[in-house]
Amino acid sequence: MTFMGARCFWTALLVAAAVILPAVRGLWLDLSDSGSRCVSEELHNNVVVLGDYYAFIGEDYDVNNTINPSMTVKVTSPYGNDLYHQQNVSHGQFAFTTTEVGNYMACFSADGDHHGKKVTVGIEWKTGIAAKDWESVAKKEKIEGLELELKKLEEHVETIHQNLNYLMNRESEMREVSERTNGRVAHYSIMSLSLCVVVSITQVWYLRRYFQKKKLI
Repeated sequence: MTFMGARCFWTALLVAAAVILPAVRGLWLDLSDSGSRCVSEELHNNVVVLGDYYAFIGEDYDVNNTINPSMTVKVTSPYGNDLYHQQNVSHGQFAFTTTEVGNYMACFSADGDHHGKKVTVGIEWKTGIAAKDWESVAKKEKIEGLELELKKLEEHVETIHQNLNYLMNRESEMREVSERTNGRVAHYSIMSLSLCVVVSITQVWYLRRYFQKKKLI
């Protein structure tokens, strides 16, 4: 493979990674005094998730501000299991590795009355290789520079491969469900048609006997 070909190949992989893997999500949520706001993402098994959050009133979060608004944070799995739950906090971080397939949800609700002031929550949601501590990896494996970048690319490729397998499995499952549904619909249609034919024959037989008794035919 030539240098230009290799460059195009790695560029294509990076583009694919950016499309397939929404690894980092920066979000802003406005909270009211009642109710909660949630964010969710559909994930498969063995995905590392790291989330940072902070609440503030006004233009920006100030770590030295002692009157930063407090809130309740709850993170749940697709089957409703609590992965993280904190009350009366203005900032924090949650981390977990997924063990279930489906939508993982993080919900935020303001604590107390903020006298009509808008409470904003900043969230940075990282998944997969974006949540990995590459500094620790570099120190542990004693790699840096180009070798470290190649290690990241290798992780990207492996993650893309896993996601493609996941999508193919989901597509196969959906195809099987569709085929089973089509089979059941066809079976029901045949049963309905057969019932209609039987009812029609019964009606003709009954009317024929009725007319014969009345000596109309």
